[in-house]
Amino acid sequence: MTAVDQAATGTSTAETRPRRVRTIVGWLIVVALVLLVAFVALRVSASGPGARGTLDPEGRDDSGALALAEILRDQGVEVSVVRSRTEARAAVGDDTTLVMTNPYTLTDDALTELLEPADRIVFLSSGTHLLNVLDIGENAPGSSAPTDAGCDVPEFAEVGTIRADRFFSPADGVEGCFGDADGAAVLVDDGADRDVLVVEGTKLFSNAYLAENGNAALALALLGQTERVVWYVPSFSDTDIEGQSPDTLGSLTPPWVTPVILLLFTAGIAAAVWRGQRFGPLVAETLPVTVRASETMHGRARLTAKAGDAPHAGEALRDGAQRRLARRLGLAVHAGADEVADAASDRLRIPRGTLQALLAGPLPADDAALVELARRLDELEAAVEASTHTTRGEP
Repeated sequence: MTAVDQAATGTSTAETRPRRVRTIVGWLIVVALVLLVAFVALRVSASGPGARGTLDPEGRDDSGALALAEILRDQGVEVSVVRSRTEARAAVGDDTTLVMTNPYTLTDDALTELLEPADRIVFLSSGTHLLNVLDIGENAPGSSAPTDAGCDVPEFAEVGTIRADRFFSPADGVEGCFGDADGAAVLVDDGADRDVLVVEGTKLFSNAYLAENGNAALALALLGQTERVVWYVPSFSDTDIEGQSPDTLGSLTPPWVTPVILLLFTAGIAAAVWRGQRFGPLVAETLPVTVRASETMHGRARLTAKAGDAPHAGEALRDGAQRRLARRLGLAVHAGADEVADAASDRLRIPRGTLQALLAGPLPADDAALVELARRLDELEAAVEASTHTTRGEP
């Protein structure tokens, strides 16, 4: 071997060694990142629910109610946030409003004991059981169109209009406001012992919706009538239901699940290393043609517009809207128009015939009818999407 060959061999070996070192270091980094992600996922899944839930007066996210609490403080109302029913009962005094969401973690006796010293109580959300315990009304249908107070309660006179998502049928002696003959969004029971007000405020008083319509004015009318507000936040840590405790993913799964998950992660890492080294380095290959999906969509749209085929375009719009509605309503992707119409009718309380005519009726014959069909389908999808968010936000 000549000196030149020896020098070349030495150079090749020196170049190969750093490359192998970089490869090993890269795989070690990948393994470390995968283990870190797995550890964080397990920690998050095994932890309990967050302390800041829906309409929490200290919650800063869209579903919290920190904005409402700050508005009350700006108006000179003292807001005290308590997370124990014992503290809440002790904090209630003269000229005080007790505020809470549906106290689903309390028994009937504990709820009665909590409400006993309060002169004014406002429930910002409720359930069927709570309505029965209070004997204030029951669930009822109603329109989501903006509506004004329509009652003789003085503090609601200057509220304006609101767009409510849930309605109630008031019991005898209970006054209903912000609704129609079918149902009311606010129930007011001004009995001899105390005033009890019930409203579904998940989408009215949260940080994301407080500035819409007359939501803020309604919140001040409900909570700003006294000098002090005691805001009780129900939680599982304060429950008196026997055997009830905050469940976590770790407590709900069998003990063998965590070792199996770790074993699967380890097997996945081993398979990645094995398959990654089997075929050598990846080689980039230039494909003959790349066509973006948007170009295909625009091309088909131009062909349809050029042909003036309004029925075909309307059928495409209707099929797409039907698939999206089926997914949002929890149906199969290929659910028929009748199934989608039934589910949407139950969700939105709209006559089934109206929705069936929209989803399976005659196709548009001209451009004007096509535009009207697209507008109505968009409104239906927006209403279903809004109702889906409301259902998920209920405690």
